[in-house]
Amino acid sequence: MCSVVFHCCLVFSLSPAHICITMTNVSELGVTTFTMASFSGMESLNSVYFCLFFFLYIVIIVENTSLIGLIVLQKSLHEPMYLLVCNLAANGLYGSTALLPAMLKHILSRSHQVTLSSCLLQVFTVHTYAIVEFTILAAMSYDRYVAICRPLHYHTAMPLSKVYKIITLTWLLPFVRLYCLNYSLVRLSCSDTGYMNIVGIVSVFLYTVPQIVLIFYTYGHILKICVFSSRESQSKALRTCTPHLLTLVNYAIGCFFEIAQSRFELSHLTFESRSFMSLYFLIFPPILNPAIYGMTCLQNMNWSYHVYCCFFPSLNYDGRM
Repeated sequence: MCSVVFHCCLVFSLSPAHICITMTNVSELGVTTFTMASFSGMESLNSVYFCLFFFLYIVIIVENTSLIGLIVLQKSLHEPMYLLVCNLAANGLYGSTALLPAMLKHILSRSHQVTLSSCLLQVFTVHTYAIVEFTILAAMSYDRYVAICRPLHYHTAMPLSKVYKIITLTWLLPFVRLYCLNYSLVRLSCSDTGYMNIVGIVSVFLYTVPQIVLIFYTYGHILKICVFSSRESQSKALRTCTPHLLTLVNYAIGCFFEIAQSRFELSHLTFESRSFMSLYFLIFPPILNPAIYGMTCLQNMNWSYHVYCCFFPSLNYDGRM
């Protein structure tokens, strides 16, 4: 068995490794495990990091499952926007679970080793999380476009049957890929990786440009409508779009950090800065999205009241039968 010191691990992407292996011949070299040297920078505060990330994971689970439970159990919320929000929360659980349990395990581990199969599995889950998240956000932008620009035709343009098809497509789209490349792994190769870069760029183009075009198209039309509308209509449109815009900005920040730390040399940054950039993508959207939509999008409902009624329908809010 061959073990490779891997500074640019999938659960804690920091700096590229100065190692020479040919990615296409990993099996021939006998590489079966990676040693994630980045975790060595955490050893002095292992218990602190473990408690922090464990707490964050619990918060993510509680927030997202509460939001999913509220939408599923409340029939009044079985509308296109809320069904998309429900899937956004489910994807947040999926993405954070791909990262945090394995990370907690390696924080407590002394060897910090991960098998090649586990490494590739995490590459796949992180990529599918990213594609599903972006596709859901694009679908939500279309929903906002129909609600604001074509309000009289909203239920005709966005029937639940169509929403279910969109959701199914959203989850199936990442699995159309025949392969999954991670640039952190590609950079370990000592062979020519030019074609891999081209394939990676084409892949990013195919799986992001349609969503980007849809988002700009829908918000372009929303902006055009708002320009010629009354101030009251502009205010309503702003309230309608604010949660989605905040979610988009949050996701865009995570994408920027992820691309920057994987594509550029950032060794001049501190360990803490690179750690923050690596973890933002899979931690902050799942934490902030439920808070954004729970407070501002669910028809200004009383969150605690409806959660209480969902789980205790036979009781009044004051506890009486």
